[in-house]
Amino acid sequence: MKPLDFDHYALAPERLAGLNAQLAPLSAGERIEWALANLPGTHVLSSSFGAQAAVSLHMAVQRSADIPVVLVDTGYLFPQTLDFVRELRERLHLNLHVYRAAQSPEAMEAQHGQLWTQGREAIRLYNRIRKVEPMQRALAELGAGTWITGIRRQQSESRAQIDFLSLRDGCFKLHPLADWRDRDIWTYLKMHDLPYHPLWHEGYLSIGDTHSTTRWSEGMREEDTRFQGLVRECGLHA
Repeated sequence: MKPLDFDHYALAPERLAGLNAQLAPLSAGERIEWALANLPGTHVLSSSFGAQAAVSLHMAVQRSADIPVVLVDTGYLFPQTLDFVRELRERLHLNLHVYRAAQSPEAMEAQHGQLWTQGREAIRLYNRIRKVEPMQRALAELGAGTWITGIRRQQSESRAQIDFLSLRDGCFKLHPLADWRDRDIWTYLKMHDLPYHPLWHEGYLSIGDTHSTTRWSEGMREEDTRFQGLVRECGLHA
């Protein structure tokens, strides 16, 4: 793939579509390498340190050891998630940046109550307060021109059509694992002796906050295990 001419790139949809077509046959690692070589600004990787997070973290730091890794800590993460963060930070020598909402969990609940129990719009407000605003602040403070994530099409209906590359609020967004299946994740973790999140082994497929994450059971979609299936996307990737 040829380097981009950003002076004339002008965010044209047809050029973005062309880049996605060129990224499609590449491996996930090659997509990251291309982004590091061609996309602008600071390159930032975000991770929720969820069930399969070790894949994108390992793949990125193998190619850019000091890449900033952003974790948004909502204040309601499982203790096992925090243990997983410490394990991967030490093992992969992550350049970790933890961001939190300006309003503490206690202050938010005093003002709004338990938003996650009050329906879709309240959940969306919860996500804006605890996830979206801290992530936007992280990208701004780190000077991100390119944001890399580990989300995949197989994870939910709302992600089924995601492109490898998109442009949002002036920042390129790369999803190098977009076309990966669960089997690809398992193979990569095994190949590199990397762990799943500890709650994965207890039946949790998608791991977020303690108050709104449930174990998977027969007949459930993966997205049903978060917020009772009412809201799948927190606003970061939609």
